[in-house]
Amino acid sequence: MATDSIPFASDAETPLPAESLEVLRKQYMREGEYATIQTKFNYAWGLIKCKRTIDIEKGVRLLTEIYQQAPERRRECLYYLALGHYKMSNYIEAKKFNQQLLVHEPKNSQAIELNKLIDEKVSREGVIGLAIVGSIAAVGAMVVASLVRKSSK
Repeated sequence: MATDSIPFASDAETPLPAESLEVLRKQYMREGEYATIQTKFNYAWGLIKCKRTIDIEKGVRLLTEIYQQAPERRRECLYYLALGHYKMSNYIEAKKFNQQLLVHEPKNSQAIELNKLIDEKVSREGVIGLAIVGSIAAVGAMVVASLVRKSSK
């Protein structure tokens, strides 16, 4: 699969129409335990594009199976595994898979863009997390100070 045929990370925010995902699901179910790698990949791709975490998790599981069973498909699995983990807010895993792809394809524009998105999200959520921790610490300090004042009276 050529690099240009992998969508940019922002494309994954647009889910497939329910009918299209259902076609992929039915194909996968029809093939059952004999599902081809391509059928499994297509269904996993559709699931990764979903908004529901449960669907994305299933897509990640399928992609992990493909990654383990089909070395020739690992490169494209890396991108979608990174994307799936990103969408589930598993930024460490997303970064790990994306970095593996960038080692092999340092100029892959989709992976570069996804790397920026991951870094921005981690930075933004890290700042929010620090603000929350700081607020909790401030409230805790006020409670302790109040208790100390009451006990000294």
